[in-house]
Amino acid sequence: MLITEDVIRRAWRELADRSDALGACEPPLTTTDPDYYEEHEQELEERLLLVVRPDGTVCGMDGSYREVFTSRDLDEVLYHAADDALRIQVRRDAAQAPGTGTGTDAVASRAELLDRVDPAWGRRFRAVDEGAPEGCCAGDPLEGLAWIADGWQDQYPYTSLDFYRGDGLDAADVALALGADPDQVADGFRLSDLRAKEKAMGRAWSSDDAWQHFCFGQAGDWVFFLNHEVSPGGQGFGTLGVTESVYLSACTAKAIYTFDLMRDGRRIADDENGVIELIWYHRGRAPYVHGGPLDFLNRAVRRAELAHPELTEFEIYFHALETSLGISVPRTAFQEGTVRAAQWARPVRP
Repeated sequence: MLITEDVIRRAWRELADRSDALGACEPPLTTTDPDYYEEHEQELEERLLLVVRPDGTVCGMDGSYREVFTSRDLDEVLYHAADDALRIQVRRDAAQAPGTGTGTDAVASRAELLDRVDPAWGRRFRAVDEGAPEGCCAGDPLEGLAWIADGWQDQYPYTSLDFYRGDGLDAADVALALGADPDQVADGFRLSDLRAKEKAMGRAWSSDDAWQHFCFGQAGDWVFFLNHEVSPGGQGFGTLGVTESVYLSACTAKAIYTFDLMRDGRRIADDENGVIELIWYHRGRAPYVHGGPLDFLNRAVRRAELAHPELTEFEIYFHALETSLGISVPRTAFQEGTVRAAQWARPVRP
């Protein structure tokens, strides 16, 4: 069946008639004009707009350049429309009764309402089955990667969190290739050693010193490399056999927080030429195109939201990266100063 605006309207009425959860919700906004959002962005205020193409493809937009999903599946279109309608309804209910349906429990409230509309939606579109959500951690979510999220948001301890994976990849080789002092790498320097070195020189440890060194190590299949994006370069990174890399970069002054995933030299993104911004993610909203190359992260984010509603948005996102990709930074080693560290072979300017 070719999806048209009229088909969506009729299907929505039928869905709302048999579901009390949608009774007070507004019907979805539809158009055939691909430029409608750009021309009416201020009045739409991040509402989901369904742009219906002549071939029956529906694009869900929540901004002039923010495509939430693309589909020819009417049930999927209705799911996204209901998710957005319930998001708005939960927010309105919270405004009328402060303390209900807000903050950390808003996502769970919407998930329960969506299950009342159609229990199969959770399994089809959110990868949430009965029992524990897929990929949910059993321990403390702040032990793997999320512990560093809020500090990193303020550029502490480093502006850049880099991760590399490849067959037989060694953390020390990565450090040397990126410009580490070879003597310090060979001696097994730790973060506490560098701090002690500065103290022995008769001056207190300062934030400027962080620009002259980095921390690194191995966690699972990944080498982590924490730095201030000032690597002077080393012996040639391209010869190490890196097949996958993740880059997280923070710039507080410009409110820019980016995420890059590379596999075999190719960026994995909805738009291969675009920059992925973490601030696109808001609790309860899928940050990337449904069905696209980063849809696995959409599902991981939703699982993290439901499993750990107490986390901040940055912590949720980082936890989703950990459960979906396996990247992490050892919290205890960093806090105790036992994480590997080294200065650059050549001084750099902060």
